[in-house]
Amino acid sequence: MPALTVSGIDELRELIGRPVGPSDWVEITQEDIDKFAEVSRDHQWIHTDVERAKRESPFGTTVAHGNLTLSLVDGLRGQLIKQDGVKMGINYGWNKVRFPAPVPVGSKVRATAEVLTVEELGDGWWHVVTKFVLEREGGEKPVCVAESVGRALVG
Repeated sequence: MPALTVSGIDELRELIGRPVGPSDWVEITQEDIDKFAEVSRDHQWIHTDVERAKRESPFGTTVAHGNLTLSLVDGLRGQLIKQDGVKMGINYGWNKVRFPAPVPVGSKVRATAEVLTVEELGDGWWHVVTKFVLEREGGEKPVCVAESVGRALVG
């Protein structure tokens, strides 16, 4: 699905409360999980020990790290909203992050977005809060619900 392109802050404000998406599906492989474990240094067996996870995990397989799931937001956001007229955007943090359901290896996930607030800070800076919901194909609950806080420099 092509990203929704908005030009400037006024068009971004028009998105407040309006769901955007979904993105394309992305498959989570064991290779993805293992690479994330290396970078994050989180080698908990529920993520990386395939045989033990089959035997002992209530999920019957390995599952993606919650923070791996959260990190997908950055790659998927570009499929959802493209903003013209901004010199620079920065990640300012997260208000809320929840992982209501696991992401078993081999799952496909996708994201939707909803702009919650757009507030002027002065000197060309804007404070933007966007809620992202990641769902797993065939899942009943979202796998991640997170409010991304960004700063945009306009002008």
